[in-house]
Amino acid sequence: MIVTGPPPQGLHGDPPMPARLADTGGGSQLIMAVAPAADSTTGLLTWWDRRAGRWYRVGSAPARFGANGLTEGAHRTQGTNTTPAGLYALPFAFGIERAPAGTDYSYRRVTPDSWWCQDNASDSYNRWVEPLPADCAPGEAEHLVSYERQYAHALVIAFNYARPVRGRGAGIFLHVDGKGATAGCVSVPEGAMRAILRWADPRRQPHIAIGTREGRLAVTRY
Repeated sequence: MIVTGPPPQGLHGDPPMPARLADTGGGSQLIMAVAPAADSTTGLLTWWDRRAGRWYRVGSAPARFGANGLTEGAHRTQGTNTTPAGLYALPFAFGIERAPAGTDYSYRRVTPDSWWCQDNASDSYNRWVEPLPADCAPGEAEHLVSYERQYAHALVIAFNYARPVRGRGAGIFLHVDGKGATAGCVSVPEGAMRAILRWADPRRQPHIAIGTREGRLAVTRY
């Protein structure tokens, strides 16, 4: 289900949530993935446009998070099944299926040779590789084509991406829902994922803010 409508205001006429963030990445598009609490595995994802100085909600959909909830991205440990809270760029999109019509984002098709290396000892840690390099053990990499449903369409979340820290985590994406909670990614229904790809404009520098409604991971602190 995707909900569209006018920009919702906060309590007592507060501005929309993006307007209350300390940092939105400098662009004019923003995705917000918000959980009720740090141990939640479900929440709400909304996507927003900034026009003439105001944020307008474009759509929203139910979101799923890591099986062990959310944690501060700067202190996350690989393999904990937690979603990293923080503000992140979205470098490129990918998918097993063709990009939805109207997609402007750089979109990479998954092939049988496509892997995402998560091996801490590899020079390709937290990178798409094709084919799998000798220094990345198959058991320490995701064979992307194996996730036919989840990776039908996805956006790379630039968590631990620009300068990867070994042991912090790799392969964090916004992707299509599977059967339940994720291993640390954010997931949404397929219709929402396709709508986001048609909406996202790389020239407007979209980012994703991940956090909770309140508490130490509250999105309003970013």
